Amino acid sequence: MDVRCERCDTDYEFDESKVTDAGVTVKPISVWGTRRIVRFAFDYARRNGRRRVTVGHKANIMRFSDGIFLFTAAAEAKSYPDVEFEEMQMDELAMRLVTNPNAFDVLLLPNLYGDILSDLCAGLVGGLGMAPGANIGWEYALFEPVHGSAPDIAGKGAANPIAMVLSAAMLLEHVGERAAAATVRAAVRTVLSRGGVRTRDLGGTAGTDDMARALCSEIERISV
Repeated sequence: MDVRCERCDTDYEFDESKVTDAGVTVKPISVWGTRRIVRFAFDYARRNGRRRVTVGHKANIMRFSDGIFLFTAAAEAKSYPDVEFEEMQMDELAMRLVTNPNAFDVLLLPNLYGDILSDLCAGLVGGLGMAPGANIGWEYALFEPVHGSAPDIAGKGAANPIAMVLSAAMLLEHVGERAAAATVRAAVRTVLSRGGVRTRDLGGTAGTDDMARALCSEIERISV
């Protein structure tokens, strides 16, 4: 499975209020914010040889928010004829992502849907301990595992460090160190395929330090 999930952070949902016996949520989606994330997703696809960008939405129900996201994405996609554009309603997208994740390449989503599906993608590959992430702007970028916490194992040395290591690989790629990023990813694949060192979330008994040492050893071996 190799799926890139892009979500828009600039139009943060939501603005909430409470009336007498109900809660009201306003979902703002702007043309400006959508245009930025769409261009970023298509530029990424073009630079990295990705074949398709799939936009997830519920424009059939939320015509004035998701409708803007879909319309703007479709308009911007015309500037990238070498990258296929696909749109899909979120319920169908969620089902197909579970049943056939290899059918997708780059997912482009409004903030809330991206929040949900990024965790779904993490679940498909072994959990939050396996899923790298990044917040990328025009000037600054921050790389970290996909959001989530595990307070029950805090301080016990049991967390899976692979998500952090793969986030570091994304950072290396972002600053142009593609060879170094490839080495890190190759080390992760090799250690996991051998199966001798696995943290508890992957069905093993290894701790954080055990996995870190195995990865460092493999990186050194590849780099020689």
